[in-house]
Amino acid sequence: MSWQRSGKWIGEKMTTQVTTASNRPIRSAAGEQTDLSLEVIVIPVADVDRSKAFYTKLGWRLDADFPFDNGFRVVQFTPPGSGCSVQFGSKMTTAEPGSARGLYLVASDIEAAREELLDRGVEVSEVFHPGTPGAQFLMDGCGRINGPAPEQASYGSFATFRDPDGNGWLLQEVTTRLPGRGLGTLDVATLTELLQEAEKHHAEYERTAPKHRWSDWYAAYIVARHDGKTPEDGAKDARVNVEGLR
Repeated sequence: MSWQRSGKWIGEKMTTQVTTASNRPIRSAAGEQTDLSLEVIVIPVADVDRSKAFYTKLGWRLDADFPFDNGFRVVQFTPPGSGCSVQFGSKMTTAEPGSARGLYLVASDIEAAREELLDRGVEVSEVFHPGTPGAQFLMDGCGRINGPAPEQASYGSFATFRDPDGNGWLLQEVTTRLPGRGLGTLDVATLTELLQEAEKHHAEYERTAPKHRWSDWYAAYIVARHDGKTPEDGAKDARVNVEGLR
């Protein structure tokens, strides 16, 4: 597919439009876009039943096991708390079994996640942090420093394990997400903290706000924060939602 870019000046700003060779415009990153959810990743395995037994042992939810008359078979598992699932089976991919690497599994407490895997009979590396950038992806362990990241820095601590074919999973500890990355798993503790935060910002808004239903403000604020917006931008979205509903 070929691309072209055209632009024109409006006042002091230049607007651009990216089009394909068929001249269909593509929305810019600043415009509204259709939500696209990463739903499933496919991993290559040699023995479907062996892999099914392994991921069952992990305690992941079995969503599907559909065999077909032509030899095609798809098995799907979902890790606890994950919005993305993993699939494997027969006649699904030409990739070499065990060739998948760097499959992220994010946990808020990496030590607890590692202990649970060990209790389930899975061989897991010690917790480590990269001594050199990208060391977490090196299967030989080069550049890794034993122990969690200094000051338990979010995104900095890792552990690794493999499935029976050698597909490599990478545990990563995330305690505080970067701006724009959402809130992660919305558990009771996270939701409680979010509601307390919303209460604080709503109280500030309510001093001068028109009469409104608090639920209209809270709903817009929580959605904005879950989408990765800052508390300040969440409060702006909530105000627009309330005052736009009047």
